[in-house]
Amino acid sequence: MAKDTIFSGESKNIEYKVTLPDKSEKYMKTIVAFANTQGGKLIVGVDDKTHQIVGVENDVLFQLMDGIANAVSDSCVPQIIPDIEPQTVDGKTVVVVSVEAGKNRPYYLKSKGKDNGTYIRVAGTSRLAFPEKIKELEMEGARISWDELTCVGYPVPKDATEKLCQDIERFRKKAGMPNHSVNKEQLINWKILKQSEGQLLATNAYALLTSDYFSFSKTQCAVFKGTDRAVFLDKRELKGPIYTQIEEAVDFVLRNIRLGATIDGLVRKERYELPPEAIREMIINAHCHRNLLDESCIQVAIYDDRLEVTSPGGLYNGLTYEEVMNGHSKIRNKGIANIFSQMGLVEAWGSGIKRILNAAEEYGLPKPRFQEFDNMFRVELFRNLFPMMEESRDIGEASEKHRRSIGEVSGIEQQIELNDTQKKIIKLLLEDNQLSAIKLADRIGIASRNIESNIKKLKELGILIRHGSPKNGYWEVTLTY
Repeated sequence: MAKDTIFSGESKNIEYKVTLPDKSEKYMKTIVAFANTQGGKLIVGVDDKTHQIVGVENDVLFQLMDGIANAVSDSCVPQIIPDIEPQTVDGKTVVVVSVEAGKNRPYYLKSKGKDNGTYIRVAGTSRLAFPEKIKELEMEGARISWDELTCVGYPVPKDATEKLCQDIERFRKKAGMPNHSVNKEQLINWKILKQSEGQLLATNAYALLTSDYFSFSKTQCAVFKGTDRAVFLDKRELKGPIYTQIEEAVDFVLRNIRLGATIDGLVRKERYELPPEAIREMIINAHCHRNLLDESCIQVAIYDDRLEVTSPGGLYNGLTYEEVMNGHSKIRNKGIANIFSQMGLVEAWGSGIKRILNAAEEYGLPKPRFQEFDNMFRVELFRNLFPMMEESRDIGEASEKHRRSIGEVSGIEQQIELNDTQKKIIKLLLEDNQLSAIKLADRIGIASRNIESNIKKLKELGILIRHGSPKNGYWEVTLTY
């Protein structure tokens, strides 16, 4: 047991007590909270403010250890069996109470009952669990996956079932997987549908895969100006089957990041500034591992410096951040995870984080950041602030529409000629993309009406794209001269 690990300060997994409180309930909350989350250590004999090792007197040491064992046995339901041992540090003895993440959740204080005595660990404190958290703990303890439960009253129409089967086959083909005919019998085997007394019953997973039945099953996508959420440039709210949300969310990101090109001999090669594989993995993981008992939505946010994907729900069933980063995985939504596997959306469990890291490294990007909170998990993929390629330009959603209507930009470069005013406008907007027509006219020294006429022409050519409102928006320049 490394001293610098357990004596460097309180955390989600460490709590100090100078002495044992007279009322056992004051520290039983911590024991229960550790068992309900990722486990932890309660250390008696350390000052929680100064981290100074005070120690426990030897003449009361074993009495204190017996008292802790009895209090845990008498106070906690279901039974918690901690490991209680003395440890000598700097010539002083402390008592270390180690509690593992429990499998028979939820754990609670017998005197308060389940509703008022269930605690969880949040950062460095033990807090009372809300009803929805208690429900999730109950399902963890019963090894039940919410998405495999019956969706009471949800119909199973033939056309919706056939479409789901066809889409699974389509995804398999797109992923290069073996041809495999999918029908309702296989959906039953995969626990997406259930049979009861001759009737087909839908599971929650079936509803999520065929409709927008649940109001929380949405992906909110947005582009922000700068590095915070102060100013929206664009936003979308995606609904429908979750696999279509994934496709549309990936497309949204690709439309709103830069696409660059290099010329290799006579061949033009295009590459997005962020690896599409990592973008796809981030969004798939968010849907696969989200907490479906939390009515928040998945959020995909694009900032000037990063892509950020946030999913509701912290780590599942005692899984630690360190375990996640080392490739370990616990499946929260078994039905959805199985279908995603059948579709080729996921490969080996626990490999998603590694693929994101590898893709970022291959692109020469900063190391992605993974943040775990009590009720959410966030992945941040950082954009390269310096040009990576010989030619780079912003695409944005509007400019993607221009690409489709007028063809590749490389062809335009060879066909059009700009006048001096248009070239000056482009040069100034590359320096400051928020300049108004009046300010451009003042800088160039011509009438603003002339500026507006030239801007209109540049917009028609697809060289200038306007994003956002007239007051807070900005200009995107797709070509440089």
